[in-house]
Amino acid sequence: MSDEAEERIAAPKPTAAPVSAADATREQPRRSLPNPSGEERKSKAIERALVQEEGRYRLRDLKRAHAREAKHYVNCPLDYDTKMRLQKAAFDNDIKMTVVIKAAIDQFLRDNGY
Repeated sequence: MSDEAEERIAAPKPTAAPVSAADATREQPRRSLPNPSGEERKSKAIERALVQEEGRYRLRDLKRAHAREAKHYVNCPLDYDTKMRLQKAAFDNDIKMTVVIKAAIDQFLRDNGY
C-alpha cells in the first residue's frame, strides 16, 4: 500500500462535532399542546354530543322515509283461467303482469272512492 492509503485508514475522520458538557445537559424545549380548562372541555363535549344527536335524528328520519318508499307486496291466489287471461293481456300489450295488476287495482280503488 502507498503511504497516503495507510494514512487514510489510520486516521478516521470525525463524523460529528464534539458536544460540550453545557450543551449535553441543556434540555431541548418540548412542544406541548395547550391544556384546555375544564369549562372548555365540557363545552366541547356538549357540542360534540349535540352534533351526534342531530346525526342520529337525521339517520332515523332517513330510515323512516326509506321505509315509506319501500315496495309493499300483496299475495293473491288466482285461478288458472284468470292467470292465463292476465298473462295474455301482459304479452299482447308488451308489459309485465305486475303492471296490469297494479293498474287494475288502482282503477278499482279510484272507481270506488278510495
